[in-house]
Amino acid sequence: MLLTYVDESYDNDRYWMVALLVPEGDLRSLHRALDSIVAKAADHYPVDRHAELHGHALVQAKDDWHRMNNKGRNMIRARIGVYGDAMKAIGAHDVRVIVRGLDLRAYRAHRPQVADAGPGDWPPPHELVLRHLLEQVCAHVQVREQLALVIADEIDGADDHRRHFRDYQLDGTGGSISTTLPSLVDTIHFAPSKASRLLQAADLIAYLHRRLVSGQDGDPRARKANETLWSFVAPRVAHQHCWTPGQSPD
Repeated sequence: MLLTYVDESYDNDRYWMVALLVPEGDLRSLHRALDSIVAKAADHYPVDRHAELHGHALVQAKDDWHRMNNKGRNMIRARIGVYGDAMKAIGAHDVRVIVRGLDLRAYRAHRPQVADAGPGDWPPPHELVLRHLLEQVCAHVQVREQLALVIADEIDGADDHRRHFRDYQLDGTGGSISTTLPSLVDTIHFAPSKASRLLQAADLIAYLHRRLVSGQDGDPRARKANETLWSFVAPRVAHQHCWTPGQSPD
């Protein structure tokens, strides 16, 4: 069984979702490793040992990391060091990463053209990207003759997503690649990221990926730092694609 942790990150141009697939045998080890990283930070900096590993909060010194908001180079380096330790820990385990995205500019441009076909034919970005992500996770798992359970970060509309998941299992996902998701078991489970180090791991990957592909970091030093962080998990990426409406989903 592969435990599959899902989180999202988006801006005005692209909507991204990441699935982190973790084998049962690696769950405890990765959880302990991430706990240890936060505990180590708490030993040296004004951070609680239960602080959430959250990409935006770490980079911007917000929320659980707000007391590390000193703009000096040493504190910035310390926060990036925590981020790097977490990415190293993720990459050191036998995990796989699947990334799906949606070009929101093309989405907005094409949506009016198909709106007359009915609201169900053109779902919101989160639903659309999640469907593509589930299809890809299922394909990845099916080839390996395994099963996967999907756990996602808490969001509004969780009941709707569970209903859609059930519809997919009964009638298929539709589109050019329709599947009943035979390798995905039960339903989509939603949990607060605050309580799950593995959901936090998915968030770290999703946030970093979005920053890299968006090119929002104009400072070459920041860009290089992000590329270094990404290099720790890059070998674990099994699939990465951003769909542009009007083109093939794959």
